[in-house]
Amino acid sequence: MAVTTDSVTRHLKELIDALDRRVPQVERAGEDLIARQAAALRALAVARLAELTRDDPSAAGDRDDEV
Repeated sequence: MAVTTDSVTRHLKELIDALDRRVPQVERAGEDLIARQAAALRALAVARLAELTRDDPSAAGDRDDEV
């Protein structure tokens, strides 16, 4: 199965949305590390999404201003 830019873009947006919905559970052991890693993953996803939409503006869709 071929991977399309649209598919990758959609999955990155879903990942970013999921990370944005995540609520830190401060009582949980290791939560500080989990939160830092989630923030780092979100930053990587946003950067990759920006690269894809810069290379293919049609992949931006209607949500590029929300990221």
